[in-house]
Amino acid sequence: MIDESLLSSLNSSEKEAFKKGLQNLIDQTYLVEKEYKKLNESYIALEAFLRQIIETLPDALWVLEDGGNLFLQNSEALEISSLLPKMDLTKNSNEIEHNDATYLVKTVKKGDKTIILATDITGEKRKERLASMGQVAAHLSHEIRNPIGSISLLVSSLYKRVDTSSKPLVLEMKKAIWRVERIIKATLLFSKGIQPQFNSFFLNELANECELALHNYSYTKAITFSLELPKVSIKGDKDLLVLVFQNLLFNAIDAIEESELEDGNISFKYSLANNFHLIDVIDSGKEILNESVLFEPFKTTKTKGNGLGLALSLQIVEAHGGKIELLKEPKGFRVLIP
Repeated sequence: MIDESLLSSLNSSEKEAFKKGLQNLIDQTYLVEKEYKKLNESYIALEAFLRQIIETLPDALWVLEDGGNLFLQNSEALEISSLLPKMDLTKNSNEIEHNDATYLVKTVKKGDKTIILATDITGEKRKERLASMGQVAAHLSHEIRNPIGSISLLVSSLYKRVDTSSKPLVLEMKKAIWRVERIIKATLLFSKGIQPQFNSFFLNELANECELALHNYSYTKAITFSLELPKVSIKGDKDLLVLVFQNLLFNAIDAIEESELEDGNISFKYSLANNFHLIDVIDSGKEILNESVLFEPFKTTKTKGNGLGLALSLQIVEAHGGKIELLKEPKGFRVLIP
């Protein structure tokens, strides 16, 4: 507040100078206020921009204060907030298993703040595990292949020598060995990678090979097969595609075996659409319970099997530029080949 006695003691020129000084001070105050508003707006805009950047991060981000109070987090962190209490913040980097996922957690200390970044590495870990499992499976397959080959020759020789009453028993042995040989072949193909050799052949040849394979596959229920395909020319690796349709056929048989019904039906259906051969493998067997692991190697929804059949089939079809789709009604699989 201005002292009135001081003002009355000033002459006119001093009062004028005082007035100008006061006006300058007021003007400077307005300028400072204006600059402050600009700075505040810039700060708010910068803060919003930084939050947008944080939100675009594919990883979960937390910023904690010294006392452990949450200062900042993005939406990814909010979705897995239950992971935060499991973290060991004394370590710069560690891996944590959480809700069927694996996270790489990195911690950085900046002043009075702790920055935590959690990256979902489930896919990478899965690839590592698959690579290790594939190497082990390939090694075992190599080791088993030679003795199984010898056993197969001995059983074939035995089948010719035993009496008629023993032949069904030896025949079951041959079927079991044939299945083991298929598993070995599938494992080696999966571990080496698919390299198809393209040649022209007819689709009905795939159906004929599948019908022949039925003689080597054991099942107990009364199953009606309709495995007819047209004599349509196709270009691809016949041996690999035969393996695909045999796998789908045997899966269909297993689904019927696991169902509560005493009989079942399996059929091949062909159509042509959008420059693709569409071949449906339809069955009346048990419904698929866990679709998420259908094409995942070494995982199976069946009570028997090694979990490589569908994974290998998908690799083969994709190597031909096609795909495999799950059908719901009717139940089965659709193979699309260019």
